[in-house]
Amino acid sequence: MSNHHSSLCSPAEIEARLRLHRLPEVGLRRFHALLKAFGSASSALSAPAGAWRALGMAQATIDARRSAQVRDGALAAMAWLERPGQHLLMWDSPGYPALLAEIDDAPPLLFVAGDPALLDRPQLAIVGSRRASPPAIDNARGFARCLSQAGFTITSGLALGIDGAAHRAALQAGGGTIGVLGTGLQKLYPQRHRELAKAMVDSGSALISEFPLDAGPLPGNFPRRNRIISGLSLGVLVVEASLASGSLITARLAAEQGREVYAIPGSIHHPGAKGCHQLIRDGALLVESVEQILETLQGWQNLPPVSVDKPSHPLLALLHAAPQTSEALAVCSKQPLAQVLAQLTELELEGRVSNEAGRWFARVG
Repeated sequence: MSNHHSSLCSPAEIEARLRLHRLPEVGLRRFHALLKAFGSASSALSAPAGAWRALGMAQATIDARRSAQVRDGALAAMAWLERPGQHLLMWDSPGYPALLAEIDDAPPLLFVAGDPALLDRPQLAIVGSRRASPPAIDNARGFARCLSQAGFTITSGLALGIDGAAHRAALQAGGGTIGVLGTGLQKLYPQRHRELAKAMVDSGSALISEFPLDAGPLPGNFPRRNRIISGLSLGVLVVEASLASGSLITARLAAEQGREVYAIPGSIHHPGAKGCHQLIRDGALLVESVEQILETLQGWQNLPPVSVDKPSHPLLALLHAAPQTSEALAVCSKQPLAQVLAQLTELELEGRVSNEAGRWFARVG
């Protein structure tokens, strides 16, 4: 089997857990209650109905124990686990991500496609609006790229908009990225991200879900998966969000879990900035550059050293000579303006240049 916990759990016990996990009305609390009461999933499944009733289980749940649908689903999951790069992490097994295990409602089972070792690496979540503005997409890309280069794995929810932009930029930077799904891994949603999901798995990144493999996109599952996005991460960066955005749920969960919350401010006239402004009022850190995020995480012991002695950037060399407008830089560097602006945005995110009254300055120190 391709999961490395068969030493702790026999295949029969893993299959029994997969069956319990598929029963109607069995959430985290009941799953744990059954294992605690009966000692193992196998014993729970063979216990008399009366013992389940005594634990407050519904009749529908008790009847489903014998259903062919539950049994077939568990067998299909066992077959899925036989294939390379497909794993099941259990909350009481050694490969389970340590940071996620700390949260109150850690999922008992996590299905992983890709590299499960990535889940224990230092992660930063980048989340935001599904209908993000072009500048917000640029910010998500810039922050994801710089944070990847600083050694972080980028975690998000594989949604359209900000999530997808962050995942893609992390891959392009050669970094790792984790997509936490609100559906089962075999029911990828949104379908528009099929190629992205495949690229993530193929490149040694990972897709994960706490839901049975064939679980479809139920609205209630998306807010639930947000606690996993924040639970895996040291901090959550909200790039752009309206007041009704699901990203605010992720940020609030992150704060409850004792994680850092970062928000990028925007225009007071833009509805997509209102969620970030609300978070800042509630105590999130206002960030304008990746440096500000890295500063708050300096003490994090597992981080690879950030390379400080970056090679000098050609635009920086020009700015060290004198502050200039972007147009003047384009002329001096013989590059198209769009390309110069893209580089300046990245240098600004890295905290190496600043813009005052339309002119760019190299930041010293």
